[in-house]
Amino acid sequence: MKWSNDVLLVGIDWGREEHAVCVLKVDGAVASEWTIKHSGSALEALTDRLCELAGGEADRVHVCIELTRGSLVETLMERGFHVYALNPKQSDRYRDRHFPAGTKDDRRDAFVVADALRTDAHRLRELRSDDPLTIQLREHVRIYDDLGADENRITNRLRDQLLRHFPQLVKFNAAISDPWMLDLIEQAPTPALARAFKAGDVSAILRKHRIRKFTVDDVLTMLRERDVFVVDGTVEAAADHIRLLIPQLRLVLEQKRQVTRRLEGFLERLSAPASNGEESSSPEKVEHRDAEILLSLPGAGTIVVATMLAEASWALRDRDYHALRAHSGVAPVTRASGKRKGRHATVHRRMARDERLSNAMYHFARVASQVEPAAKAHYAALRARGHTHGRALRGVGDRLLGMAIAMLKSGALYDSSRRRPALPADRIVA
Repeated sequence: MKWSNDVLLVGIDWGREEHAVCVLKVDGAVASEWTIKHSGSALEALTDRLCELAGGEADRVHVCIELTRGSLVETLMERGFHVYALNPKQSDRYRDRHFPAGTKDDRRDAFVVADALRTDAHRLRELRSDDPLTIQLREHVRIYDDLGADENRITNRLRDQLLRHFPQLVKFNAAISDPWMLDLIEQAPTPALARAFKAGDVSAILRKHRIRKFTVDDVLTMLRERDVFVVDGTVEAAADHIRLLIPQLRLVLEQKRQVTRRLEGFLERLSAPASNGEESSSPEKVEHRDAEILLSLPGAGTIVVATMLAEASWALRDRDYHALRAHSGVAPVTRASGKRKGRHATVHRRMARDERLSNAMYHFARVASQVEPAAKAHYAALRARGHTHGRALRGVGDRLLGMAIAMLKSGALYDSSRRRPALPADRIVA
């Protein structure tokens, strides 16, 4: 990008308590440097000073920072400045270009960020404000992700306590976090209480939760298996621990259900048609239509679509297939140099990715390969070529993303009759 002589190029090294600011001229000369505290008045003073340096023209100010959102970024964008995001790994490489000896401090880092904007703005992404609904959607997606981690942590602790004295409950072919299993464990946390369980007690639990996969006899047989030997006091200690863990797990599961309902509500609002008198071509309505289109894809449920809209809203808005596949991790990384060229080059999984989006893409491709014939055939063809399960799912996910971008560009919902059949195994490029 060729800058005009009247622009200001600003680099900000973000910190928890204070931020270093460096302003460069187009020729790379430092125009000003200072440090500000992280407070509302200090951020307002920062924007006022930058406007003053730009002669009151906010459009002349271009800011680069190692953040994509937050109060500092939002303050700068609200004032009308152009704000660009720089990946911290990119920043490390730019720092090596200026200070190969490894010198590092906040003032120098602000200069490095500003100079990266001066020389390589075409490689950076300019940030844009998200609408309020997308911000709420993103927060609830992350809450759901955190609750999932809490569920796994508490479930693992519960499993460990059961393995100490009551392993048959763990080995039974049912998830111990299922509501009916929690009721069973709560009422029979020890082998002695389990042996006292009657058929009517088991039947009441199965009927309450509408469980048909297991019969009363299946459960009773499991509960009355031979006990493992433990020293005195172990059973009582483990049972006390279990009684404390079950309410925690139930609370987390209920909160996950609540968050899921909120996400469904957000997607319904995003999918709602434009009301009378409202422009259907506005950016907000275009994104609303995006939710409806993505939900029509096979394998794309509430959590997957919510995560895509929350974590990759900019790529979906720009219809940028290459950015979306790189951000989600389905695009591989090729390494070729020296003797490792052509067929000797190596292809690796992309590790620089958005983990939430990557997990969503895994489940998106997994479900699609189970329920949609073309995705199922594509997965089978990749496996036939010797690819691992994960690599095959990334291939399926890559094709699904390409299809999603094409649908978003045309504004069409998914139509299985228009889906091209999968290529045979010998025609798929590894």
